[in-house]
Amino acid sequence: MEKYKTSKVCSTEIHFEIEDDFVKDVIFKRGCAGNALGISSLVKGLKVEEVIARLKGIDCGGRGTSCPDQLTKALEAYINQ
Repeated sequence: MEKYKTSKVCSTEIHFEIEDDFVKDVIFKRGCAGNALGISSLVKGLKVEEVIARLKGIDCGGRGTSCPDQLTKALEAYINQ
């Protein structure tokens, strides 16, 4: 399972698992449990690139990012490693 330290959001870390370019699992540490579970459920089974395309740039309260956007940053970092 991969780990990503978040920035500027309530969640402090995202743990995720990728298998054959598909999102297998996502777990947000801290933050809004309902939203985190919803995001995790919605992205499971999607291609990494599709998750990035759908969620990149979503803003939360004028922070310039959000938990969904932080997930895209985590996935982009994973792809670029």
